[in-house]
Amino acid sequence: MIKFFRRIRQNLLLEGKTGKYLKYAIGEIVLVVIGILIALSINNWNLNRKQHNAEKEFLQGIKADLKKDKDYIDLVIERQQPKLDVFNYLNAASTKLHTENAIEVDSLFKIYFSSQRTFYPISGSFESAVSGNKINSFKDKAITSALIKLYNTTYARLIDNGNISDDRWDFLSKKYRHERRTGINESMSDAQLSALLDDMYHHFVHMRWYQNQLTDANNEIDAILNNIK
Repeated sequence: MIKFFRRIRQNLLLEGKTGKYLKYAIGEIVLVVIGILIALSINNWNLNRKQHNAEKEFLQGIKADLKKDKDYIDLVIERQQPKLDVFNYLNAASTKLHTENAIEVDSLFKIYFSSQRTFYPISGSFESAVSGNKINSFKDKAITSALIKLYNTTYARLIDNGNISDDRWDFLSKKYRHERRTGINESMSDAQLSALLDDMYHHFVHMRWYQNQLTDANNEIDAILNNIK
């Protein structure tokens, strides 16, 4: 094709048709420019299509991760709520615990001393997008901004507070490992019982705060999921 156009130009020059040659040359330049623009348009279309598919895949991965996070948050909340209820009851009834049914009181303490769960998010899809710097090229800035806040702020705070809760739980469970193993009995003095409730209170306060944070995170996740098509 290039040889064909070159031959035409040469013939026009040999025939002395300079005016026609100039018009032909300009027309050829225009055709080349149009060809370049078409090629660029096709390339941009391909890039946009790939970016759209990458963003769609990312959002579907995020959607799956967040649903699993919600399930786990719900599990943690479900496991903690009986502990919160038990402490509130024990604290309110602390002055008459020794006069209550010892078996019932012991069963309440066992509920509080049951295993503890804390939340850790699934962050594979988010970290993959961040490490490849893809997240900054996604078009839906509202969702990406909400996700950055969720993972970098809300989840980071939850992890930190989960670690604090675990530390307080480890202290409590180790200090009262004998009571956890044998149960709370009537031989425990009022002073010992008061000390136990005081130690439980430090754990309880943080657990209640952590519970509120988990609920707020759940609401934040719901808002993001509602905006993902």
